[in-house]
Order: sequence, then structure tokens, then C-alpha cells
Amino acid sequence: MSLPSEKVRSTKLKFKGEKSKKKRKRDSDAPSASFKGQDEEEDPDTWVLPEGDLEIRGPTFIMHPSDPTPVSVNFDSTRNRIILHSLDRDSTSSQELPLLQRTPTEVAQVWVTTRVAGSSTINLRTGTGEGKFLSCDKHGIVSADREARGPEEEWTPVFMPGGMVAFMNVYEKYISIDEVAGGTMTLRGDSEEVGFKERFWVKIQSKYKKEAHEERKKREGATKSPTIDEAGTNRTYQAWGAGRSIVSHDDTRDLKKARKEGRLSEALLDRRAKLKSDRFC
Repeated sequence: MSLPSEKVRSTKLKFKGEKSKKKRKRDSDAPSASFKGQDEEEDPDTWVLPEGDLEIRGPTFIMHPSDPTPVSVNFDSTRNRIILHSLDRDSTSSQELPLLQRTPTEVAQVWVTTRVAGSSTINLRTGTGEGKFLSCDKHGIVSADREARGPEEEWTPVFMPGGMVAFMNVYEKYISIDEVAGGTMTLRGDSEEVGFKERFWVKIQSKYKKEAHEERKKREGATKSPTIDEAGTNRTYQAWGAGRSIVSHDDTRDLKKARKEGRLSEALLDRRAKLKSDRFC
């Protein structure tokens, strides 16, 4: 599945069979499990596994390794209900692939993940129909029939060892796979612990993973504590005597303490007064 990459991003979903898109070559030695090891020329529409909750965004494919057949979480816009679709019913070529290499074959398998800026929770909206939000009430009933999002439409993705994801609702219960009368599989949202039934595989598109990675780098760069460069500060703001700079290495600890207390500039001025030679006064 791919999305058009234009200046104005369309919300219409389409599949590879509709329009072919040439993929750039990748280094065969580069690992595919980690974003850092991916080739920069990778097709941005490639489906990959996220490595953190902030990477779950954009078109999202949710699978469960059920027995005897793995399923995907789908939305049937005709009946306006959530269904668990057997992945073994897909095309023959898809059936032959390992579960983690499978990708969506129809729009009904795709959810659109959004989040409010700065929030740890996400919203899952259907990728087909009128765009309804996945929700869970206090009784554990999971549905996708609400056009507006509120507390019951908020989900917290919880990453488990191995890369699988559990989804916790506002009532601090987990969504799970359940078998009802007649052997039909359904979703429910009242599990108190995370077991096999509560763990899902989630896939997103590579471009959204890259976007999250770049945002994380910017955020880490903005919050990184500045290093104390007394010599450079002296040359820029406090040099005297034809640019002569004097630095003492005996009170570095005091300068670090001053920085934590928010009085670094004052401390550097005091240092200048102590080190300044009388003949340059």
C-alpha cells in the first residue's frame, strides 16, 4: 500500500496494484529491524515495525498471531462494525509470507493514527468510510461508530519485550482477542493483564518512522545541557589586554553549580574580576 507523496498530502489510500512505484535499491547488508540501519533511499511507503510509541502514527496495520490463523483488525464500512479478518484469506502470494512481512491488501485493514501534540495517547480512526474512531466503554465493549474523539477514544500503546504492542484504554484495561459463540473472533477491552491475547503486531509506513526519528533528534538537541566553555566565553565577551584570556581549572565545580542554579553569567563575571590583572584596569 502506498500514499501519494505530494506537497499537499492526500488522505486517500491506494494499493500497489493501482499504481506502480519504482523502489530504490537498498544495501543488502543493512539490517531491516532498526531504523538506524535502514538505507536512506528506502521507499517511504514501505511498511515497517515501530520501535517506540511515538513512532505509531499515520496509516497503521494491526495484526494478531491468532491460532489457527493470524488476523488483522479491520473495519467493515458496509456493516459499520469492527471485524477480525483472517489473513489466510488474502491472495496466495500473501499467504506464503511470514506474518511480519505481510502488508495490507485492502483499505479496510488500515487505521489512521493521530495524536494531540505532547500527549502520550493516540486515536485510531478508520481509513475507510466516514472516518470513525476506535473506542471502548466502561463495560469493555469495543466499537468504531463515533465521529468525535473523547476520553473513551484515547489509547495508550504499551511496547512489550520483542516489539509487540498492547493497547490500554482510559479505564486502564487492555484490548484483547476473544472467541465468542460459533467460533467467531472479536475484540473486547476489559483485560487487566497483558498476555498472548492482548499483544498485537503493529506496522506503519517508513516515512512516518523517519519523521518521528527526526523529531526525537531535535527534541534531544534542544534539551541537551550546554557545556561550560569558559575560555570561549571569555574571548567573546570578557577578553581584555589585546584579547588575553586567563582560565583557572581549580573552580570548574563552582561553575557547574552556578549553571544549575541559573547564575552562570554572574559567576563568570566574578571569575573575570578575580583573574583580571591590575595593570589592565
